[in-house]
Amino acid sequence: MAVAPHAEAFDQLLCVDVHDETHDVKSFTFLSSDGKAFDFEAGQHLSLELEIDGLPESRCYSMSSSPARRKAITVTVKRTEGGRVSNWLHDNLVAGMTVKAMGPLGAFVRPATAPAKLALLSGGSGITPLMSIVRDIADSAQQAADVVFVHAARTPRDLVFRDELGVLANRLKGLRLILLPEQVTGEPSWPGLTGRLSKAFLSLAIPDLAERVIMCCGPAPFMQAVRSFSAELGSPAQNYYEESFDGAGVEEPPAEVLPQARAFKVEFAKQSRTIEVADGQTVLSSAKKAGIRLPSSCANGLCGTCKSKLVSGSVDMQHNGGIRQREVEAGFFLPCCSKPLSDLVIDR
Repeated sequence: MAVAPHAEAFDQLLCVDVHDETHDVKSFTFLSSDGKAFDFEAGQHLSLELEIDGLPESRCYSMSSSPARRKAITVTVKRTEGGRVSNWLHDNLVAGMTVKAMGPLGAFVRPATAPAKLALLSGGSGITPLMSIVRDIADSAQQAADVVFVHAARTPRDLVFRDELGVLANRLKGLRLILLPEQVTGEPSWPGLTGRLSKAFLSLAIPDLAERVIMCCGPAPFMQAVRSFSAELGSPAQNYYEESFDGAGVEEPPAEVLPQARAFKVEFAKQSRTIEVADGQTVLSSAKKAGIRLPSSCANGLCGTCKSKLVSGSVDMQHNGGIRQREVEAGFFLPCCSKPLSDLVIDR
């Protein structure tokens, strides 16, 4: 069986199914257009490369499907207010259409050397990579797995994969499921707990949290809360992992507050544009301010979408797994997390 290579190689994907998960979340299932099987790890993501109204757009979406089912791949997308790509997918992508994608990407996977005990915590549509992990555990018949899965959402109708999670919890003896809607509007007979995630809740729901590997995905405030509560409950920092595509927590001082900063000239060769990037600013942020279009998704060195060839010059790149060492050695870099150390020429 031919296998899609493990680096930026999904290319053309054929949509074969669109499924409504909730009122504002859909799952899109794809086959490889050339019949290859998929090779990825549970928790990883891909970058969809689209053209909307004549303009290129790219966004990262975690795979929600199990890597054990290699013939197809599924991403699960929440419609967001003003979301250019998510709204287009919900309104336009149907079975029979093809899209371009890069992947697999990301390092949000179960650490190979970590303890077997897991605590999975998701907020809203952040459940997607964690669902892939649970599906993989089920498909791989890992009956010895010890997993506590806490899935929080605004209301019961917003609990993505609610029914399937119930089936998996009944099937897997080592999976303990806790669904936590903040409120029960529209479902007054809700049988479980309600409210927001708190330190007290975590200490009661997962009393051995400090012994578990914690994998968390959701809105930035949700992840910040889980990170803080986990630390206060004695969980080692090295046992905490989170996934984020919004660049939350990665901030740069605006260039205008650095009037004495040195500026570097950065040339985009294919676009015949040259801009100035202040010392301490990333190439991507400055390029966007100047109206230069570069593909990007996560903005913090996770996804690799903005990967570009550096023709000349040097940068300080602090990435989070979105580029491989052999690519760096070949002259590639990530503008989203790279600050110039000299004048640059970029093959864009």
